[in-house]
Amino acid sequence: MTRIDPTARVEDGAVIGDGTVIGPYCIIGSNAVIGENCQLISHVQVMGHTTVGTGCVISPFVALGGAPQDLSYKGEPTRLEIGSGCTLREGVTMNIGTVKGGGLTKVGNRGFFMNNSHVGHDCLVGNDVIFATSATLGGHCEIGDFVYIGGLSAVHQFTRVGPQVMVGGVCGVRGDVIPFGLVNGQYAVLEGLNIIGMKRRKFTRERLATVRAFYQKLFHGPGIFAERLESVQPLAADDPAIAQILTFIGDGKHRPLCLPAENGSRH
Repeated sequence: MTRIDPTARVEDGAVIGDGTVIGPYCIIGSNAVIGENCQLISHVQVMGHTTVGTGCVISPFVALGGAPQDLSYKGEPTRLEIGSGCTLREGVTMNIGTVKGGGLTKVGNRGFFMNNSHVGHDCLVGNDVIFATSATLGGHCEIGDFVYIGGLSAVHQFTRVGPQVMVGGVCGVRGDVIPFGLVNGQYAVLEGLNIIGMKRRKFTRERLATVRAFYQKLFHGPGIFAERLESVQPLAADDPAIAQILTFIGDGKHRPLCLPAENGSRH
């Protein structure tokens, strides 16, 4: 049964799903859609054209659907979509998109967003991500599934972070991060593969050895990076993870790439 605290304000037009609890002092705008069995604990504000999936738990002082922090925004009815099963802790903010960015900020299912983390306008965030305290995305970022972003880390606008990446704490990520990468440092550099995450995703010892050997050839082999990248293309057939990494790099050929420190932090 849906329950709405008498101190909450739910504007006409808002849609509240069955079994959802709207706690004290929440404000739900007229264009909001809240799915079934959600819990808005208290002092949550849902603005704009915002959709929240089923089973989400949203803590006090979360602000969803606010205007993009972009000077080009002129009040257009752009959107924010949040998937099912997400946990948003205190002070999380997520903004709607911009017309020039496609008009949509989208967050996948089962995300865990710790206090004061931020998803900027026009970002596309995958499933099963974890954003630690104050992890921040600039506008237009693309974040893959199972990504972990450490506390106080910031991802520069338009940056892509591939699936199953681990970003350490207090990192500034300025270049695209390959799938399965592990990055660290004040200005993030690639330190290797996210072996812990890969093991959690059931990579066998043999698969790990194959992908590690590919990684060493690509990032630590002889010659310049472009030559190494060309030479490892046939290895895409050796493992799906290798194919995924090479496709990711190919899709972002005009984007800076996060590299190991000895090669410089960006390519």
